[in-house]
Amino acid sequence: MTLKKQLTFFDVFCLASGAMISSGIFILPGIAYNHAGPAVILSYFLAGILAILGTLSVIELATALPKAGGDYFFITRSLGPLVGTVSGLLSWLAISLKTAFAVFGISEIIFILFGTPLYITTACLCILFTCLNIRGAKEATVFEVLLVSGLFLILMIFAVKCSMNIKPNYLRPFLPHGWNVVFATAGLIFVSFGGLINVASMSEEIDNPKRNIPLALLASVATITILYTVIVFITVGTLPGTVLAKSLTPIADSARHIMGNIGFLLITTASLLAFITTAIAGLMAASRYPMALSRDSLLPCFLARINHRYNTPVISISVTGLLIFLVLLLDISVLVKLASNVIIVSYILLNCSVIILRESKIRNYRPSFKVPLYPWLPLFNVVLLTFLIIDMGIASVEIAIGFVAAGILTYVFFGRKHEKKEYALIHFIERIVNKKLTTHVLETELREIIHDRDEIIKDRFDQIIKEAVLMDIERHVDKSAYFEIVAQKIGTAFGISPDSIAAALRDRENETSTAISSFVAVPHIIIEGEGKFKLFITRCVQGITFTDKYKSVKAIFVLVGTLDERQFHLQALAAIAQIVQNPDFEKRWLAADTVEHLRDIIMLGKRYRHS
Repeated sequence: MTLKKQLTFFDVFCLASGAMISSGIFILPGIAYNHAGPAVILSYFLAGILAILGTLSVIELATALPKAGGDYFFITRSLGPLVGTVSGLLSWLAISLKTAFAVFGISEIIFILFGTPLYITTACLCILFTCLNIRGAKEATVFEVLLVSGLFLILMIFAVKCSMNIKPNYLRPFLPHGWNVVFATAGLIFVSFGGLINVASMSEEIDNPKRNIPLALLASVATITILYTVIVFITVGTLPGTVLAKSLTPIADSARHIMGNIGFLLITTASLLAFITTAIAGLMAASRYPMALSRDSLLPCFLARINHRYNTPVISISVTGLLIFLVLLLDISVLVKLASNVIIVSYILLNCSVIILRESKIRNYRPSFKVPLYPWLPLFNVVLLTFLIIDMGIASVEIAIGFVAAGILTYVFFGRKHEKKEYALIHFIERIVNKKLTTHVLETELREIIHDRDEIIKDRFDQIIKEAVLMDIERHVDKSAYFEIVAQKIGTAFGISPDSIAAALRDRENETSTAISSFVAVPHIIIEGEGKFKLFITRCVQGITFTDKYKSVKAIFVLVGTLDERQFHLQALAAIAQIVQNPDFEKRWLAADTVEHLRDIIMLGKRYRHS
């Protein structure tokens, strides 16, 4: 069962923005200032630029494969189930950690205001956000849109009020520790842009993904990059370095320094809204990972169950809510580095996925948005992000390796026994060794994803194409010889004498030639009986002679049906006529590697569909 497409452009923009604006701006600037000094401003801007570059690959993959699980689904279909299992579990953990950080922030604010014990508050919040997500993505998103709108308004007030009080001497020396530290700090705060992967995991639920995914993701990351840079610039310019370096609430401290208690209350409210938006979007996105793994039989199947009343993965959401509560027992500072590392690794794998999917030449990989400057930009991203991890230090890498090992064991002892899907890397290797290693499983899956993405309502003709008999004839023949060949197939399908079928095809051709162009012919005959209709499709690269005018017809569609199917017979003729007029039909027809590729060309051809 698929999830309902109901998220609009503004919904997606708010989900991505809400998932990014949280601890990354309200807590991390003080910690990051300790590393880079005033140049932390550049670190935030650099992290944003890296996120924009990485987002291009996310967008390409999400428009080609808009399915629940986001980066896990992309990586599994490109690099294989082992890498996908590890990546999926790590991404589930990373987003859960980021969400837990937000829940902790809310609990801390409630503790300051009311003195409520942290664990009681966190438990109640996890239950609240879990229930809200169970009610439905759209319901949760409506709440998210309202909160993000309020958050942007408060931050704009802060920027306008405090920008007039910047002291240039607070920005000097601007680079106290050198450029290398600026780059390493960008890696530390990269977790601030993890919301982009959150949205990728929700892509199955986005309406018109071909348009809304690119526009919403690029708009959100560009907006947040500018917002982060401006807010951090104002904070560094309004707080003494000694104060900022020790602050865990730097934006709120800056607001209190300039605007008094009202400013502090305003930013505290903003941080509360930010933590709530991150928690909602984070739990929503994280819950789609175990669901996607379960769909592929890499985790137990019950995690993929969807509640028919709310159309949400209730069990997956509930398990994720429990995980978020449990990780609140861990050390927060280590979790930030670990989450950043995992998100960076995900971006590296996503860029690799784009390269593998492109180079595998899978015909049904059809993104509506493509990474520019391919392959140089994805390769540049892989190298740059790898250096970013190295600069962050070995401690968080060691922890990540431990989780990688856990992912490998999960696949070895469970997933490998149940999962049998193809992936693009095998197709890529197939091209290199020039040896057949794959079937048509991945191409078929991608074809179904395209139908779902473009919201194509399948009609009877789709089913006829699925059941059609396809042939490849490698030599040049005339129409009489061809009729003898196809009559054998028709006779077998309907239990009719091949000789009578061949005679009927010749008689029909003698009345009027069925060649409608120099490339396409559509022979059609009526047989006895009721409720019978079948299509026989042939490609002949060397061509079939139908008339003196059309001596090399290469695409032949033979329609065979009973008299009571006359109406559908005409609809099928019209559908074929529309498909063969699609741009590049002839080129794609001749270039197809197998008869199954021919089937895909027809099924994905643009035509009018009968409801």
